Amino acid sequence: MHHSQPHHLSSDDVLFRHSIPIGLHANLSEGIPVCQSLRAASTLVNERGFFHGKMGFRQALERHQLSMEQVELELKDQIRLFRELTGHLPYHMDGHQHVHILQEVREVFAQVLSDHRIPYTRVPVEPGLHSCQWLPAHLKSFYAQVEKDALDSIPVFKRYGIRWPDVYLGLTTVGRNMSVFNLRLALSHTFSMSSCVASSPEERVVTAELMVHPGYPSHSQKGGCGEGPDEFSQSDDRQHELSVLTDLSLLDMYRKERVQLCSFKDF
Repeated sequence: MHHSQPHHLSSDDVLFRHSIPIGLHANLSEGIPVCQSLRAASTLVNERGFFHGKMGFRQALERHQLSMEQVELELKDQIRLFRELTGHLPYHMDGHQHVHILQEVREVFAQVLSDHRIPYTRVPVEPGLHSCQWLPAHLKSFYAQVEKDALDSIPVFKRYGIRWPDVYLGLTTVGRNMSVFNLRLALSHTFSMSSCVASSPEERVVTAELMVHPGYPSHSQKGGCGEGPDEFSQSDDRQHELSVLTDLSLLDMYRKERVQLCSFKDF
């Protein structure tokens, strides 16, 4: 989750004031590396010194142009910086734009999590994805590939003893697609899963991760990272998500459906 915050508050102020149990959204695709030695002449950056981007990273990976040793260095340095800023290791760790489940990267990612004893990650397989009626074709195609990569990652994560929630939600409810109705529909797939695995109503407990992006539109010259904010970041989609997530009718729906909000720290 990305948080926009007033300039007079430091990240430490926000974290400690609200006791936010944050994890690390590891980034290998936007902006510049945390690791100083990788900011020039590394396989992770282009000629301008920026990461290759969501699709550029994937293309470079397919062409076997990325050093997994450098991926490991960068992930470790991001964990180091996270610990310096927060005073503790991440409670969970995943990858920006789902890079952590890509071929080759998933093995390095799992090893780094295991070495640092970070127990949880994200496996983006959403039950209602294929039945969703409102996603455009290009997004549905990309998400289908994300799902395939996620399924291929499961044996790797299991081998390293890494865990994840039972269900992942959020691909069908990004930005303007987020509404109380659509969130209820997404949750209905979770409830169906719990009914299938439980032997009695009292045992129907299932954990689900909901991916969200609450915030405010980025300014083209100020926000974002690297070469500037993308179209999603500059739109009002993040503010729309924020308004839905704080809508009292959504909280009422959670109560009626017996949904208990929690974090990875509560597992």
